[in-house]
Amino acid sequence: MSTVLKTNDHLRADCENCFGLCCVALPYAKSTDFAFHKDGGTPCRNLQSDYRCGIYKNLRNEGFKGCTVYECFGAGQHVSNVTYEGKSWRNNPETAKEMFDVFPIMQQLHEMLYYVNEALGLEQARPIHNDLKQVFEETELLTKLSPKSILELDVPSHRAIVNELLLRTSEYVRMEVKNDQNQLNQSEIKDLIGKDVSGVNLSGFNFRGALLIAADLRRSDLRMVDFIGADLRDANISGANLTGSIFLTQAQVNAAKGDKNTELPPHLSIPKHWLE
Repeated sequence: MSTVLKTNDHLRADCENCFGLCCVALPYAKSTDFAFHKDGGTPCRNLQSDYRCGIYKNLRNEGFKGCTVYECFGAGQHVSNVTYEGKSWRNNPETAKEMFDVFPIMQQLHEMLYYVNEALGLEQARPIHNDLKQVFEETELLTKLSPKSILELDVPSHRAIVNELLLRTSEYVRMEVKNDQNQLNQSEIKDLIGKDVSGVNLSGFNFRGALLIAADLRRSDLRMVDFIGADLRDANISGANLTGSIFLTQAQVNAAKGDKNTELPPHLSIPKHWLE
């Protein structure tokens, strides 16, 4: 059986070792996040011959904010170098469509690995560490299947198993917070689009799948909050305290607005555009 890694470096995008799969396989529509429409399977016009983005350092100013908040969780380099053994879609056009179909499935598997790996690092989840380790190893084995087998996977069924353990992890973490000062109830936080909840004590809340688009969360207490799947696009978390929060990704942080006073978990970094 494989050993669960203490770090999650292999579960983060390594664009230098990928065939630009997110820039080809995935579709996007012209919007505030993307400057033009692109169909799935069509290379982005900014993708260069070396599989690097020609405007990588200027994506936001060029109208591609959506690219800066996408995370494949390491699926890109895995598909490129493990699943297809370094054989690119450009040099092997006969497998290109298959590779593009495999990539989003692999992204889902790697996302699950990322969250389970985080749960394994939480002392509060120790009662279910054996279960978490087992599902990590099972998921890892799925990522090593052949392209044909990956395309035949029942991902929703496997995700349901993983999700149950992540829910239990969330409960273990959040039960440590006794929040008698909050000004909202749990049912109100699922849709906070554009709402002002600045300075509110939301510690220990479950923001799983919550819509926080353009919400004002400045100076709010967001410690020990579960952020899995929360939409933080343009949410203002300047001066907010997110220490101890779980299942928060760098992509979610990149999508939000913040400042040097925003307190993040130690494995996440303040985005450069917050300080510009």
